[in-house]
Amino acid sequence: MPPAHGTVVLREFVDADVAVGLDLSTDPYVPLVSTLPPHATEDRAREWVEQNRARWPTGKGFSFAIADAGSGQGLGQIGLWLDELPHGRASAGYFVAPAARGRGRAADALTAATAFAWTIPGLARVQLHIEPWNTASVRTAERAGYQREGLLRRYMEIGGRRRDMLLFAALRPG
Repeated sequence: MPPAHGTVVLREFVDADVAVGLDLSTDPYVPLVSTLPPHATEDRAREWVEQNRARWPTGKGFSFAIADAGSGQGLGQIGLWLDELPHGRASAGYFVAPAARGRGRAADALTAATAFAWTIPGLARVQLHIEPWNTASVRTAERAGYQREGLLRRYMEIGGRRRDMLLFAALRPG
């Protein structure tokens, strides 16, 4: 049974998700923090789908397509990255395509991904890094039960500039 919550299901990427890649590439921020170029061609969006498929077997983490629970239509992408699993930590990141925003789908996807995370032995916390200006992502994190832990100054380079990041985390229940 794939991870699901509310209106979304998290599933493996399929060929039809090229449309999601094309939509996401129109957002000015997504290409700064992902492998999608701005205004991707269909071929480049197809490569993005293949890159996301390839992450599953590597053990580095999980890249899920966010899909509508009723229709199965792709709506975005969410990743759970396990680079720090030996320390009991993982990080997550998510994008919902511009055409699908504003309906709580990112929070549903993050809730589903977090529940999935707790099935991974040794994982104690899942972290999010969110730029302070990104109030929609802050609301998403809070709706999914994440707590703000602090501000990491000049934490990450995005678009050629060091940027501050808010640190949010969810802790394994119990």
